[in-house]
Amino acid sequence: MATDGSDAAARDLEGPKEACGVVGVYAPGQPVSHLTYLAMYALQHRGQEAAGMAVSDGVQLTVVKAEGLVSNAFDDRTLLTLQGHLAIGHTRYSTTGGSTWRNAQPVWREVAGRQFALGHNGNLTNTAALASSAGMLPGIVSSDSDLIAEMIGVELDACGEERHPDDVEQALLAVLPRLQGAFSLVLADESQVIAVRDPHGFRPLCLGKLDGGWCVASETPALDIVGAHFVRELDPGEVLVIDHDGLRSLHPWPESEIDPHLCVFEFFYFARPDSRLYGRSVHAARVRMGELLAEQAPAEADMVMGVPESGIPAAEGFAKASGIPYGQGLVKNRYIGRSFIAPTPELRTKAVQLKLNPLRENVAGKRLVVVEDSIVRGTTQKQVTRMLREAGAAEIHLRITSPPVRWPCFYGIDIPERAELLAADFTVEEIREFIGVDSLAYLTLDRLVASTNAPGAGFCHACFTGDYPVEVPVGFTKRVLEEPSRAPAGQLEQLAHLPSI
Repeated sequence: MATDGSDAAARDLEGPKEACGVVGVYAPGQPVSHLTYLAMYALQHRGQEAAGMAVSDGVQLTVVKAEGLVSNAFDDRTLLTLQGHLAIGHTRYSTTGGSTWRNAQPVWREVAGRQFALGHNGNLTNTAALASSAGMLPGIVSSDSDLIAEMIGVELDACGEERHPDDVEQALLAVLPRLQGAFSLVLADESQVIAVRDPHGFRPLCLGKLDGGWCVASETPALDIVGAHFVRELDPGEVLVIDHDGLRSLHPWPESEIDPHLCVFEFFYFARPDSRLYGRSVHAARVRMGELLAEQAPAEADMVMGVPESGIPAAEGFAKASGIPYGQGLVKNRYIGRSFIAPTPELRTKAVQLKLNPLRENVAGKRLVVVEDSIVRGTTQKQVTRMLREAGAAEIHLRITSPPVRWPCFYGIDIPERAELLAADFTVEEIREFIGVDSLAYLTLDRLVASTNAPGAGFCHACFTGDYPVEVPVGFTKRVLEEPSRAPAGQLEQLAHLPSI
């Protein structure tokens, strides 16, 4: 069935990873670097590998970035030096391009006297083909975000030395139709902020009104923290330009290419519970997932508990619908980051317990319903089950607020290859046996979508079904621009596609 999984447990400790969080602020007369810093803090959950910011004073575009958390990259002294009227910010988790300082964002370019910086949430699927067609071999550009910036730079260079105010905007519009996959972008030059959402709207992006300015961000809590009033979500396929004249909304893609597919993982896992997506409350959706799970897969138990953090609202919903009391069964150590390193397999098996520890007096002798958001490799759930058994739990009934994850993601979530996905090869009963619980049930896809209260809005659920809205090249890897592909020569350039499922 599976190996001991101690190494996998260390990798799986944090669950699936997001691609990034992005923010853009245009607010003359306000401390834009401080506002951007606060908004980035609100988006820290979307990426912890690196953080960066670009600030313009109208003449110079200054970029500061560092590996690690937002607090690692910025302090009061740094923010005071970043004076200007507009800024963009980025928190990173890598998908295409490894976790290095070079790949931290925003990406910066100066071409023919024009400066711009770019932040990207998502993942391009035609990265190798774009790089090949432009003659950019691995090593010249090291991430898909870097590639987008390089392509914009090529377009700017073609404009020549005579500058026009909309040069960067026009260069961006020339590049966008060539991009495939998932991309919510923020771009800044000396005088404007531009926000872009791809035609499928895979990753979220919203707009807020500041006193005397505007803010765009991946999630609504970033607007809240800077005092911006939520206006709306950007439409799939929309380009929003913010400058001294206000807002301009452009729609460069034909209507036939607009096909909304917001990642459904945002609703049950990635987004903060205080976020709103498709105009709906994420917290309310998670509570509803638990209610629907209780209807679909009831259990006789003494207590319902959630695995922190995203399993907790669903556990509350399960308890409400089932009439079983809700209780706290696990305590989360909030100070364990992604940098946890253990030198031996024995210590690596302690990785989960370092982050989660049972409340023995709450679980001892009880039949438990344990609510969790997803199972990827299964190593975390296996060790949580072991901890609860050792704490005296009489029975453990595991309930998952999503369907089985059987396929990798190519649109900005670091869900691993099929060989590492437990549900790709094993039945629900075999997974139950591996994890060691008394019963196991997953929420069905139709109920998951119904819980969002936006069933007709459009969702991507390729990781459950294998139905990819944008075709993906065979051999596509995270480090496609950093190392030679293991795929046969020419395969990536030919864009051989995955078989339909």
